[in-house]
Amino acid sequence: MADSSDALLSARPTLEVAGESQPPLEQGMSRMEIVETVHGLYRCEAEFINWGAGSNAPDFLYFDRALLDYGKTFAVKLDGEVLFDGRIMALEGSFPAGAPPLITVLAEDRFQDLRMTRRTRTFEDVSDADVIRRMASDHGFTGDVNADGPTYKTLAQVNQSDLAFMRERARSIDAELWMDGSTIRVKARANRRTNAIELTLGAELRSFTATSDLATQRTSVTANGWDVAGKSALRHEANDSVLSGELNGDSSGASILRSALGERKEAVAHAVPLNANEAQAVAESAFKNCARRFVIGRGTATTQAKLRVGAVVDLKSLGPLFSGKYYVVEARHLFDSARGLRTEFTAERPGIGHS
Repeated sequence: MADSSDALLSARPTLEVAGESQPPLEQGMSRMEIVETVHGLYRCEAEFINWGAGSNAPDFLYFDRALLDYGKTFAVKLDGEVLFDGRIMALEGSFPAGAPPLITVLAEDRFQDLRMTRRTRTFEDVSDADVIRRMASDHGFTGDVNADGPTYKTLAQVNQSDLAFMRERARSIDAELWMDGSTIRVKARANRRTNAIELTLGAELRSFTATSDLATQRTSVTANGWDVAGKSALRHEANDSVLSGELNGDSSGASILRSALGERKEAVAHAVPLNANEAQAVAESAFKNCARRFVIGRGTATTQAKLRVGAVVDLKSLGPLFSGKYYVVEARHLFDSARGLRTEFTAERPGIGHS
């Protein structure tokens, strides 16, 4: 197997502030952490040495806010590809004993516009896609929505931030959202997938731990409601047939649970669907949410710009149960002077391979 330890230790990202490259800032960076999850809102924390040669004598480098200032764009790149693109939201000063003072930049992507806006309002005769596009337009963004869902007579946003409500609407139709420049993208997981990134243990994949847990699984999920127009009860039951396109020949957690312990069914109690399409969406979204977390893997890999939330990683040399394709749900790009640049990720999978 190839040894990538040298690449891990020597890699250093490039930085841009307000669109301009900043080599001195890059050389003074002592620590960085970029975090992304499926819930949206990408954030970055970067720490820099804040002491050096001034005009007359050694002095603080960045407390004048000439370079690092609130609201400025802050981008991190690797080999020309973007690892993070956002705006500076906070500055932190640290003064450790026996060491130079430090300044830390805390930045967030443009979802912070939605996070800082809280409202109470209603939407009439709309789909989730309609609501998301309208909310994106409210903030001057474009909404790219590629997910199916029902049409509702009324949807209410009650004392929620626009980001929290958008997350709720995306989750209800089994979709994920992320910011791409000035476009808010919302896609079902099946529509988001790209070419798999191959990671082999001992090469690109430095370490990995996987847990397959029946305690989180159900053999089916049922949603019950009332069809007001038809004056009849609604019921939709979802099982692992809704995962047919995601199993890749693996054994699902639901099928293993059924075989090992018997039926374990669950009903959704927090939602009251008002038509058949709503009942189906509620049941299938709830079932997929737990079924996909049958196998949870956490690993460390050589950093790649494409290794982020929404990526599919094809993990090799993990044995017959745990080798295979996983969906990345959290990515942390880390840098420090001791270990260099690497990526810690969490990925999930609805099934295991055959022994």
